[in-house]
Amino acid sequence: MIDKLLMYLGYPFVQYALIVGVLVSLCASLLGVTLVLRRFSFIGDGLSHVAFGTMAIATVLKLSNNMLLVLPVTVLCAVLILKAGSGKRKGDALTAVISVTALAFGYLIMNVFAASANVSGDVCATLFGSTSILTLGSSEVWMCIGLSAVVIAVFILMYNRLFSVTFDSDFAKATGQRPERYNLLISVLTAVVIVLGMNLVGSLLITALVVFPALSSMRLFGSFKAVTISSVIMSVVCALAGMLISIMAGTPVGSTIVAANFVMFLACLAAGSLARRGGK
Repeated sequence: MIDKLLMYLGYPFVQYALIVGVLVSLCASLLGVTLVLRRFSFIGDGLSHVAFGTMAIATVLKLSNNMLLVLPVTVLCAVLILKAGSGKRKGDALTAVISVTALAFGYLIMNVFAASANVSGDVCATLFGSTSILTLGSSEVWMCIGLSAVVIAVFILMYNRLFSVTFDSDFAKATGQRPERYNLLISVLTAVVIVLGMNLVGSLLITALVVFPALSSMRLFGSFKAVTISSVIMSVVCALAGMLISIMAGTPVGSTIVAANFVMFLACLAAGSLARRGGK
């Protein structure tokens, strides 16, 4: 088995897939801690459906690079959802409307303007991920590296401000900061991560990469820094484990990665319970 694994790791397409998988998981886990603590997890789910609908349009238009359409539309919807959430209308209601509408219209468009004979397969691959992660080209990998570097750099540079806004936005506002700007930044970065992760786990499962590592880390640690660091480690480990298992066993990439994250969550839940009982 080890020889077989080493053989697969020698192929460039497997190396590309592992690089993208690690970067997407890392970025998703960084933002996930803030989103979970601020109860913004629903934004990721809504944006993933928007990305699916836009991806359907891009497929029908036969764009050579779907990202040119999917990324700006998803970012725009992130801004709209955030603005609505701070107004009279509830953000969660608008998110639900946008989410369901984008999902329905995406499926409708893919059926009416079928780009291939296997519409069901195309829809399933977009929703739950596909083997396209194993057919990435060098240009797509470099684009992922560039966008991931931007997400990581922004998070590191804005760490202190994001920390203050996450735990006490009123205090941050009183000290002269503008929480709405950082909320907007978080939403835009989340949209970027959602789009990057679609090839990895699909539009329906991408939220798992955002939520699971944060929830797992919170079962074990109590500080923001410790939760963030452990969340990144767990996310990367689960991504690597899920992708390697998928390659070796022939299972769906996205579902396997999410399953690995769920197993990690159960392990952390059990470890956290044992630690609390031991402390008593």
